[in-house]
Amino acid sequence: MQFYSTNNKDLRVDLKEAVIRSLPADNGLYMPEKISPLPASFWDTWRDMSLSELGFHVAKQILGDSIPAGALREIVDESINFDAPIVTIAPRTHVLELFHGPTLAFKDFGARFMARVMSYLTQGDNSLLTVLVATSGDTGGAVASAFHNVEGTRVIILYPKGGVSELQEKQLTTLAGNITALEVNGSFDDCQAMVKANFLDRDLMEKHNLTSANSINIARLIPQAFYYFNAARQLEEGTEPVFVIPSGNFGNLTAGLLAQRLGLPVRHWVAATNINDTVPRYLSDGNYEPLPSTPTISNAMDVGAPSNFARMKDLFSNNWESMRENISGLAFDDEETRAAINTVKQQTGYLIDPHGAVGVLAAEIWHEASPDDETIILETAHPSKFLPTMEEELGKNSIEIPERLACLAELPKVAHPVSNDPKEIQKFL
Repeated sequence: MQFYSTNNKDLRVDLKEAVIRSLPADNGLYMPEKISPLPASFWDTWRDMSLSELGFHVAKQILGDSIPAGALREIVDESINFDAPIVTIAPRTHVLELFHGPTLAFKDFGARFMARVMSYLTQGDNSLLTVLVATSGDTGGAVASAFHNVEGTRVIILYPKGGVSELQEKQLTTLAGNITALEVNGSFDDCQAMVKANFLDRDLMEKHNLTSANSINIARLIPQAFYYFNAARQLEEGTEPVFVIPSGNFGNLTAGLLAQRLGLPVRHWVAATNINDTVPRYLSDGNYEPLPSTPTISNAMDVGAPSNFARMKDLFSNNWESMRENISGLAFDDEETRAAINTVKQQTGYLIDPHGAVGVLAAEIWHEASPDDETIILETAHPSKFLPTMEEELGKNSIEIPERLACLAELPKVAHPVSNDPKEIQKFL
């Protein structure tokens, strides 16, 4: 399988180049040259497959012969060794829980798979691989966990000062070893711009063997398609769900579109954002106008210029009308989000985090017009990762913190304060 740049379909590279170099020289994003529907033999048995078995078939269909079947199956089995169940919280309203991995966030799917793919692709290489990543919340912790003490790698994580929760910050600043955290005086968009600027310096990239762990990396994106199949198979046979996706950098929605191209029946997509509503505004009027991101309580979605929008446009051949026929965009503020956290707990007993709460609000609006549709809301992180907000709404001691997160609370934070100048990264390189 070859991969092309969204800025130039004639620019083709193999999987190793796409994954290890992450970003084409023309500042596009890599996409697989072909996305073919899964064969009939898959659909005969898919509802009886485990999550890792589904993942193997999905990855194989996208990657082709880039990784031998035996090696790919091992990568998927080692990466996806936890579940992603759906929980019904109201009639025709389901939550897809994506927080059962080691760092309690959906980013575990992508980070663990990507780390093993990179390890496979760099077998025999003698140079140190430097993983450079920007995070608005959960990516940093998942990447730090996936790569911690992996031989031949070092990880540099950029995160916005004051822009992640305390426990999220502890996940990426307490591991030490081959993990370095840079606390950027700026927004997530600044962090992302710093990373991209360094990747566009080809001499620097070659010198330090740079690779990215953000969803700009195609290896991060592919495994996110796995759980759409897993969610759909848990509904009654023949159901075409409406997926409601809390959205920031739009990797999750893009992965869902890949799943749909592979043949997964989906009725519609709903992109639910906080007040950082660049994509909902685009879907409304066709004008793409990124704005500086604004901090909210759903911090992982505080993205003003979502990088995966380039892939979304590519999948719809830059056709705005086609995109808005398939995707609806809705945006909500913090006051509405807080109210939804309370309402869900009072009416259903379910604990929903601020990002999932945005999804619940969007699902409610969708059901007003289409009450018979089955909606699946992506719950992207465990509520305990947003403890101050959750306790403000539901009271002290209302949230049980899983041990693998609670044990970090007393560990000392180790982070290097830096400005939002891209050259700050070069000092650490």
